[in-house]
Order: sequence, then C-alpha cells, then structure tokens
Amino acid sequence: MGLKNREDTSVGGLHNTLAAGSVITGDIVIDGDFRLDGRIVGNIQCAGKLVIGPKAHIEGNVISGNAEILGTVIGDIRVEGVLVLKATAVMQGDVYTSTLEIEPNAKFTGACDMSGNNKK
Repeated sequence: MGLKNREDTSVGGLHNTLAAGSVITGDIVIDGDFRLDGRIVGNIQCAGKLVIGPKAHIEGNVISGNAEILGTVIGDIRVEGVLVLKATAVMQGDVYTSTLEIEPNAKFTGACDMSGNNKK
C-alpha cells in the first residue's frame, strides 16, 4: 500500500512533451505542464505551465495557467497568470492575461487585454 501512495505522488511531477519534428492536427487538453517543440494545428488547453520552444509552431488558440513562448503562435492566447514572450517569440493574435513580459526582439502583432477578463 505504501508503494501505491508513492506512485500517486510521483505522477504529479511528470511533464508532457511533444518533440521537435512531431506534428499534431487536433486539440490538446493537458492537466499538468506541457513543453512543445513540434508543430500543432489546433487548440491547446493546459492547466499548468506551457512552454513553447524556439522551433515550435502553433496554429490555434491557447489557454494556459502560465506560459513561456520562445517559438511561434498564430492565434489568441489566454493565460491566467504570467505570459512571457521571449526574444525569439513570434505572436500573431490577441493576448488576454494578468501579467505580460515581453523581451526585446520578440514580435507581437495583436491586441492585449490585461483587465483580468481572461477566462472566457
């Protein structure tokens, strides 16, 4: 019985990843954290932190608890906590977040709403 309890707690520490070169067409829903280094044509809903790697590409809308963008997102993004656009980020769409950090050289085309109405 003690072993089962250890297994249950260790599962919470795992991260989901989509490797470079992978392509998914369709929506993704994740209860934990997620790192994307591939390409997704569809929407992503991530309850934890979403990291979009420098070579990653998303064509769709994103909903996440927190997000760090190093790659390309073409679509709207809603983040409850902090959204970080790193220097290599390309964001084409509207942003709804409480906190936004944009590094120099990041490219952002769209509107930004930081009013706290980001749970639509």
